[in-house]
Amino acid sequence: MHKKKASLSQAMIFIILFGVVSLFSDMTHEGASSIRGTYLSLLGASAATIGFVSGLGELIGYSMRYVFGKLTDKTKKYWPMTIFGYILDVCAVPALALTGENGWIAACGLLIIQRMGKAIKKPAKDTLMSFAAKSEGAGKSFGIQEVLDQIGAFLGPLMLYVVMLFKTTGSTLHIYAVCFAFLALPGAATIILLFVTKSRFPNPENFEPEPKEYHPFKLQKEYIFYIAGISFFAFGFIDYSLIVMHVSRTYIGHSTVITSTTLPLLYSGAMLIDAFSALIFGYMYDKCGVKALIASTAVSSFFSMFIFASNSVPLLFLGIALWGIGMGAQESVLKAAVSTMVPKESRATGYGIFECSFGIFWFLGSWLMGVLYEKSITAMIFVSAVAMLMAIPLYILSAKENKSTLTRP
Repeated sequence: MHKKKASLSQAMIFIILFGVVSLFSDMTHEGASSIRGTYLSLLGASAATIGFVSGLGELIGYSMRYVFGKLTDKTKKYWPMTIFGYILDVCAVPALALTGENGWIAACGLLIIQRMGKAIKKPAKDTLMSFAAKSEGAGKSFGIQEVLDQIGAFLGPLMLYVVMLFKTTGSTLHIYAVCFAFLALPGAATIILLFVTKSRFPNPENFEPEPKEYHPFKLQKEYIFYIAGISFFAFGFIDYSLIVMHVSRTYIGHSTVITSTTLPLLYSGAMLIDAFSALIFGYMYDKCGVKALIASTAVSSFFSMFIFASNSVPLLFLGIALWGIGMGAQESVLKAAVSTMVPKESRATGYGIFECSFGIFWFLGSWLMGVLYEKSITAMIFVSAVAMLMAIPLYILSAKENKSTLTRP
């Protein structure tokens, strides 16, 4: 009896391989994110400085994506842009181990270099992914990549936790510096696997057929409403650097559960939630479009209340979980929506505009949240929740302008 052998398409193999590259990349920089806020604080940075630098890094990392998106569309050098960006990204993180005591200015500079690496790679990388995703389902494809991404984001902080278990001598600052040095290992794996993927798939743009006629990218109403929506979402979405600084101030020394050693595990948990929510909402997006955006935004909007308004460990865990859901939506559904609205020949520019706006408003929001944290935590919580909820009517307006883009891709 003849049995039909199921096999993965070449497009899906590319998506998975690229996802494994992202896994090791996320091990590197998300491992760093789990202790970055505390590390900057130990180096002498204030809460306002941490909020400002986190936001400035996002501003540079996102606003420059428009420039590099335009450059990528013009040159079609998808792989060179991706590779150069990855090298900057994963090399800047372990270099944080070299900053000495009171070296917060140097550390901030390295964090900005890391964000510049992301700015260079992201439009090209997301465009390469979108070519393969068109035939496999945009929501599902970006969801699968995000799952692999977040497995790395889970393993990175977990690796640092193991390092801390064995590295028990020295100051907390010294132990954290050793942790950053260990992040060179997944960084090296990222670069090696990236070249392996390129050698296997030198021309991923061939996955998506060329359009019959050229359509120059124009800012249609549905895209303008969508960009406005994601900008409100970004403004209200508090950066994890501020969260981890608050948690270390509030719980370390007062809780047997949250300690300087277990702190990275909190971020690992958030990344697991991120992974599962990305896949769930990615599939939802392929089935019901804008409803997935509304659901993910509504669910995650109140994370700040549970994290900052209480000293309860269970409520902190709930808030971190909701924050993870917001991250999952940001990395999968929001990107999938761009691929359904922007034509192939202009997609890197479309991603550049999307991420530039996202970064500008993340910068402004992070800066404001850092200032409000010192002045009034209640005001910070209110601004965060209201800004994120403001995104929902704009998503709906975007869908109404052109139902073919968001209601059912």
